[in-house]
Amino acid sequence: MVLLGGGSGPRSGLWSTSSMTRGPAYRGRMHRTPPDAVVDLHVHSDHSDGTEPPRAVVERARRAGIDVVALTDHDVVSGWAEADEAGRRTGVAVVPGIEVSCSWRGISVHLLAYLPDPDDEALTAELEASRRSRDTRLQVMIERLRADGYPVREEEVRALAGDAGSLGRPHVADVLVRHGVVRTRDEAFEEILSSSGPYYVTHAAPDPVTATELVVAAGGAAVVAHPFAGRRGRVVDDRVVADMAEAGMVGVEVDHRDHGPQERAHAAELAGRLGLLRTGSSDYHGAGKQNRLGEHTTDPGVLDRILDLADGTPMLGARI
Repeated sequence: MVLLGGGSGPRSGLWSTSSMTRGPAYRGRMHRTPPDAVVDLHVHSDHSDGTEPPRAVVERARRAGIDVVALTDHDVVSGWAEADEAGRRTGVAVVPGIEVSCSWRGISVHLLAYLPDPDDEALTAELEASRRSRDTRLQVMIERLRADGYPVREEEVRALAGDAGSLGRPHVADVLVRHGVVRTRDEAFEEILSSSGPYYVTHAAPDPVTATELVVAAGGAAVVAHPFAGRRGRVVDDRVVADMAEAGMVGVEVDHRDHGPQERAHAAELAGRLGLLRTGSSDYHGAGKQNRLGEHTTDPGVLDRILDLADGTPMLGARI
């Protein structure tokens, strides 16, 4: 590991290009990310519900002055290779990640898994089951929408989704936008595709404690994403987050667009009480949402702790 310093934004010479060792020897390796590095630990590409390919996301991160970006598509790792190539080319370090879709008593919980082994059998099987369930759910949602006259066809949803390996409501929203039913994805979620609306259909997803255990067993570092974002729907109580921490979760995403001042204060207090790391991220989706790359970031020292705790797979892109 090489520490080079100075300046802000992705800079020539800031990152070492030496490869990292995968496996148990990787754990405990003391990382030292430059203290002025800009770190965004939650972005999406068109391999799930983002609108841009991984290479474009990484290139846009470079232009936005981001030094380290985590690609965390929903329930897939298929974008990692392209992000790796783009990161090496542009000088952006890429944290390989997954946003694992979970459910607790009907409440959606999202778990960010950083650097898990993409070939871990138990984690891979759980993600595959979630994707299959999403596919069935999509068909039912479309049937309900069509029955009420909405111009949504499965073929068009899949065509617009492109390379997405995990299909969901955002892709249905894109079709509604395309036909002028709503202006944006956000409007579609507020008016038609709300989790409390008549067209919402649940899908199979692991319990968040089980998902945490799977991520940890796969060598990853687990962080709960925007846990108190009430504007998205119902949220879990503190006990669930505490149970996830007991299962090995290491952090809470505190700084997020969908957390207002009260939610941030609550998340920060809970993280402190449970001894968890505090992260911040953009949750960038391209044109799919208004979120801007780097609008919330993570302290480089927190990134170092995440990298020290995870040994499932090496970093991608330019090397720290």
